[in-house]
Amino acid sequence: MNSHRIALALSLALIAPLAPTANAGAASAAAAPAKQSTVVDVAVGSPDHTTLVAAVKAAGLAGTLSSAGPFTVFGPTNAAFDALPAGTVDTLLKPENKATLTGVLTYHVVPGKVDAATLVSKIKAGGGKAELATVQGGKLVASLDGNRVLLTDAKGGKASVTATDLAAGNGVVHVVDRVLMP
Repeated sequence: MNSHRIALALSLALIAPLAPTANAGAASAAAAPAKQSTVVDVAVGSPDHTTLVAAVKAAGLAGTLSSAGPFTVFGPTNAAFDALPAGTVDTLLKPENKATLTGVLTYHVVPGKVDAATLVSKIKAGGGKAELATVQGGKLVASLDGNRVLLTDAKGGKASVTATDLAAGNGVVHVVDRVLMP
């Protein structure tokens, strides 16, 4: 499977505390039908990830993210996209910006299935930090702030994981409250 297909599959999974608590957005994603077979299905089933789904479709990643995987997707919510500077999402969704959009989306996808317990173990084993290689080719740094997992992107931006372990047949989705930038 090529890296674009992997990146697309992970980005579609759309995307807190690692404790079993989840916010309202995570609750609606978790309340989606139990028979969700792909990370794309998880995102499509969540009313809090309509912007992510639209972006995945615009980037042409839906097919990739529906493939076998496995993928770990850190899926930003609609509110995360809304927090970007005015006009950013509209600009990224333009056909001429497909490569940039694909890069941003695949930066949210990590090859393999990394559930919350595994991620916390990696952070602890790394002395408080774990580097995650993304499908895009960049790195995310995961750390803990109390029970909360934080992801730091290449630009120094931080996102909190607000819901974890939304299972799919081809991976897992963790919800994040910010869009991560490569």
